[in-house]
Amino acid sequence: MIQNGAVPGEQVKKDENSRRGNWGNQIEFVLTSVGYAVGLGNVWRFPYLCYRNGGGAFMFPYFIMLVFCGIPLFFLELSFGQFTSLGCLGVWKVSPMFKGVGYGMMVVSTYIGIYYNVVICIAFYYFFTSMTNLLPWTYCNNPWNTPDCSGVVGTHQANATFANITAVMSGVTEVVNRTKRTSPSEEYWRNYVLNISDGIGNFGEVRLPILGCLAVSWVVVFLCLIRGVKSSGKVVYFTATFPYVVLTILFIRGITLEGAISGIKYYLTPQWQKILDAKVWGDAASQIFYSLGCAWGGLITMASYNKFHNNCFRDSIIISVTNCATSVYAGFVIFSILGFMAHHLGVDVSQVADHGPGLAFVAYPEALTLLPISPLWSLLFFFIFTTFCLLETLVTAIVDEIGTDWIIRNKTIITLGVAILGFLLGVPLTTQAGIYWLLLMDNYAASFSLVIISCIMCICIMYIYGHRNYFKDVEMMLGFPPPIFFRICWRFISPLIITFILIFTVIQYKPITYNDYVYPNWSLVIGFCMALSSVICIPIYALFKIATSEGATFLERLKHSVKPDASWGPALQEHRKGRYATGGPESVEVRPLKEELKEKEPEKEKEPEKEKKDDISLTIQGSNGSTLNPTPSA
Repeated sequence: MIQNGAVPGEQVKKDENSRRGNWGNQIEFVLTSVGYAVGLGNVWRFPYLCYRNGGGAFMFPYFIMLVFCGIPLFFLELSFGQFTSLGCLGVWKVSPMFKGVGYGMMVVSTYIGIYYNVVICIAFYYFFTSMTNLLPWTYCNNPWNTPDCSGVVGTHQANATFANITAVMSGVTEVVNRTKRTSPSEEYWRNYVLNISDGIGNFGEVRLPILGCLAVSWVVVFLCLIRGVKSSGKVVYFTATFPYVVLTILFIRGITLEGAISGIKYYLTPQWQKILDAKVWGDAASQIFYSLGCAWGGLITMASYNKFHNNCFRDSIIISVTNCATSVYAGFVIFSILGFMAHHLGVDVSQVADHGPGLAFVAYPEALTLLPISPLWSLLFFFIFTTFCLLETLVTAIVDEIGTDWIIRNKTIITLGVAILGFLLGVPLTTQAGIYWLLLMDNYAASFSLVIISCIMCICIMYIYGHRNYFKDVEMMLGFPPPIFFRICWRFISPLIITFILIFTVIQYKPITYNDYVYPNWSLVIGFCMALSSVICIPIYALFKIATSEGATFLERLKHSVKPDASWGPALQEHRKGRYATGGPESVEVRPLKEELKEKEPEKEKEPEKEKKDDISLTIQGSNGSTLNPTPSA
């Protein structure tokens, strides 16, 4: 017998939700989420924020934010997306008035995706330039080097001409008499790779090698997502695990260098006077949201491809702890190298390199020159950076929102279109002023807005939809209610901490700088506009929804706009139980298997005899609790 295309006893469909698809297995989801963390957020952003905020002074608020905001909100987003099997727009059926939060997440993901991929394209550039016998940032005898340059490897003797040796020696003589010395890796980064201009308004020329690498990075991201989570889930087996191998090798080499201890001391020793600086706490909060991916929409999107009863609580603990442990581990690697560089250059650790994103492209390349077969390790190191979750967030939101069969069948075309648009928007960041714009976007577009969006999400779910309703939803999905610590954090602690940080950050606001460069006021206005562009989606959509909702008065329309949509709840009919039992369209995604099919067939045969059996009670109770009819009577 065949029912709904399924043959009894034969498993036809692998996915629980065949229309949207599921992860191939749970390991792929965990590795993808870990890969969401193990990237530039760990080896680039976390170390430079530590460096900027006084080393150990940053660690204290970082762990406070992790425990009371990061992990609870990570679990909230995973459970939110998994419960409904929808992306960052569709989940707001829980309270349609707050759908603007989903649009805000899309705007944030767009900003971050644009500049994040530019940083990745620079990693690709370093990857390609590492295909040589000698890394170009090893010595100070290059056209882009200045008299301030002081290498850590020594004079290049194999192919250097007498003129080069003379230039190097004269450079060293000048360095001795200078108080500020720079490493060849820093000068390679600033003077050659970026060829940085004198200000954010001076775009200069497009750096064609960087532009080409930007195209390559978007092509790689597109290919990783060409089949959605089915293809990205396979890629992460390598991309999420290999970085640990490279980091471990660099860590072992780093701690054996002279002066490494001073760098690690700077990393771990708090400058307590900075603890009272709201900027430090704000940076800690934004880094937690940045590295964990909270408020980007990516967590909701990835969790939406989980099976309904997956233990996302366990996943959230594993992924969050792994994420932040990786950040701390990467910090040990980079600060051991900074300590060595400070020892060699004769300066304090805080003065070794730029405080910006270039830190990763200064300290790590410097360490790579100290390894045997350094070009090989450089190739491997710069190959580990890629990200595709941001693109998947946007694509999934578009596909779920439109939801037509054509869109679902042609998801690859949508993915390609988003990738092309992302590439075009990233072109200005490949100019000589690109680094200034990248920092502006990082400090504004991916800072304040992330914490505001998370705070409003907590308020909506806990107080508009209702904490009791959501706790029951989680219990129905996982088989147990959320632990009391998470319930308290969701309702009180996380929103309060975020609110206080926002208030004090505004009170103690300081304009951003890039080393000695002070951003002009007009650029700061653009930065605030980028930050507000994601947050403003929330009130604008709320007003639109209230205006278009049913009701004669404002209060009636408001009440109707915050009421959950009729289709809110689990995506598949088989999971819609309790108060969801009669709601939502009937699903045909996954049909009953062998046991249920066997039960339904005899039930149809028994219906004509039901009244007779009730009268004469000629039934036999089986050992498994089933009711058997001994001999059919005429």
